[in-house]
Amino acid sequence: MQPTKFLFVSADAALIGDVAWKVHEEGHDVKYYIEAESDREIADGFVPKTDDWRANVDWADVVVFDDVWVGSDVGTGELAAELRADGHAVVGGTPNTDRLEEDRGYAMEVLEANGVNTIDHEEFTDFDAGIQHVRENPGPYVVKPLGEVQNVKRLLYVGDDDDGSDVVDVLRAYEKAWGHRMKGFQLQRKVEGVEVAVCGFFNGERFVEPANFNFEHKRLFPGNIGPSTGEMGTSMFWSRRNDLFERTLGRLEGWLADEGYVGSIDLNCIVNETGVYPLEFTPRFGYPTITLQEESIESSTGEFFRELAFGRDPDVDVHDGYQVGIRVVLPPFPFDDEKTYDENSRNAAIVFASDDDDGATTPPPGVHIEDAKRVDGQWRVAGDSGMPLVVTGKGDTMGEAQRQAYERVDDVLIPNLYYRDDIGDRWVDGDGDRLHAWGYLGPADE
Repeated sequence: MQPTKFLFVSADAALIGDVAWKVHEEGHDVKYYIEAESDREIADGFVPKTDDWRANVDWADVVVFDDVWVGSDVGTGELAAELRADGHAVVGGTPNTDRLEEDRGYAMEVLEANGVNTIDHEEFTDFDAGIQHVRENPGPYVVKPLGEVQNVKRLLYVGDDDDGSDVVDVLRAYEKAWGHRMKGFQLQRKVEGVEVAVCGFFNGERFVEPANFNFEHKRLFPGNIGPSTGEMGTSMFWSRRNDLFERTLGRLEGWLADEGYVGSIDLNCIVNETGVYPLEFTPRFGYPTITLQEESIESSTGEFFRELAFGRDPDVDVHDGYQVGIRVVLPPFPFDDEKTYDENSRNAAIVFASDDDDGATTPPPGVHIEDAKRVDGQWRVAGDSGMPLVVTGKGDTMGEAQRQAYERVDDVLIPNLYYRDDIGDRWVDGDGDRLHAWGYLGPADE
């Protein structure tokens, strides 16, 4: 394809930098804007930058928004819709698709209106009312904060007690510590089963194939222990539209077409032998999911996004097997502690054991940047979050993908780095067998 001009726009976390770098390396013209001042050094030395994305809209052939928000008040869905109305090719959402993530109650209403089963749930703005609900309807619940604090991932709480007493204790603690910032919360009945996310790329009219199925690992420590993070790693595979897809995202195809949505949309679910139960939407790129998807796209990444933005069906080739992505992090992730970050992580050198040069100018295969920059040829940690790299692996089996990914992680040398060493284990330990046995990965029922 002819070189295309891409304008990438990031908000608070510059997590599309690796995709922008890949598109730039393919020979396309790229400009990358990062709004958060603390993140603006991310991807320096990898991708050409701009400090005014609006001034470059007319320059760009394709505009890519990577998250739901840009600016304190305006969602990227609103911006994307305005640009589309003016005739621009845009990868991004709409005001209503933004709302799928920020308003959990609205998301459940959209699912139900389109024939998708949902878990019993209630929303509350008063802590005492929520506690009373649990006492009158005892059972294990999931507590999901609403409003600005819903992005504080460690506040999501999954209850264990059959009488809900642990949820009552957590709600009382949240009222004291977060009541001034938490505008409300959702109580969702806990359902046991396989947690799997169904992901599709939408071109404004329909889903393009193949679909993507991924498994998140949000807890900090192996065995799914510790505080919740944005994500510590992801395993995945690609498939034609199967029964699981048609029970979930497939039923939203008309609604998304009416919205004119363009981009990736992900619906995380709990699946068991009795049914499929959606948990939450990610109506944008997921992280590090998009990095792993980019790794497994074996045709042109730039062409894929260009065709998607122009409402066409990309002729995309993906890896026919399994993929594993591991987030390599540094102190104090997932917490904010400027002193700890300054002492242990800021501007740390990123070196690869396999590199003959001390400058680490040539990354091994499967190494992708998140919060990283390149200064005089040397890779360094950037930003304030402590998430410098994602390392990926592929294989014919999930076990082969794991082995390749962890061999590549062993090549990364950064002081104080840490990561989970069990990404992909759930599939190997039985999640894959259960999904096959329940029939969700086969053809959709007629």
